[in-house]
Amino acid sequence: MSVRFAIDSLDFVRNAGIHHGKIPLLELSRLHDFLFDSEGELIYQVRGQYDIHGKPGLYLEIKGNIHLICQRCLGKLAHTVDLQTFLLLVENEAELDQIDDDDAVDAILAAADTDVLNLIEDEIILSLSISSRHPEGECKIHKPESNEHNLTDNAQSAHPFSALAALKKTN
Repeated sequence: MSVRFAIDSLDFVRNAGIHHGKIPLLELSRLHDFLFDSEGELIYQVRGQYDIHGKPGLYLEIKGNIHLICQRCLGKLAHTVDLQTFLLLVENEAELDQIDDDDAVDAILAAADTDVLNLIEDEIILSLSISSRHPEGECKIHKPESNEHNLTDNAQSAHPFSALAALKKTN
């Protein structure tokens, strides 16, 4: 288990802080509901920096491979995580409410004890599809062979117009 890394977000930006590391998927417990297995790890980097308007923020970069659960067949679905995002830091709820109206900007409240791993886990979960699935035709859904053969045999022998055809021949 790696050590949780918490930062004073505004101080981290003022000091142009950079932190990077690896996170085993086992440690991202909220992500487990989406995962087929918890094998592997993600590589991350967080940097404190100012945006082009001079506002403080955290730049997150997250990379790695995970296995999601396909919602169609419940099988293993390979997924590449490759996220780069800038989170604007705001100092109060009023500022946050104002920025929430702009869909182009992601903002969070600045805090003296921002847990970086929770932040990374949030960004990964937000980036996932609502319903992760294999591309069409790639799911390995089990179909019993005996049922398929019975259905095709019954369909051929019980054609809906076969009785009508028999009546036609007799008259």
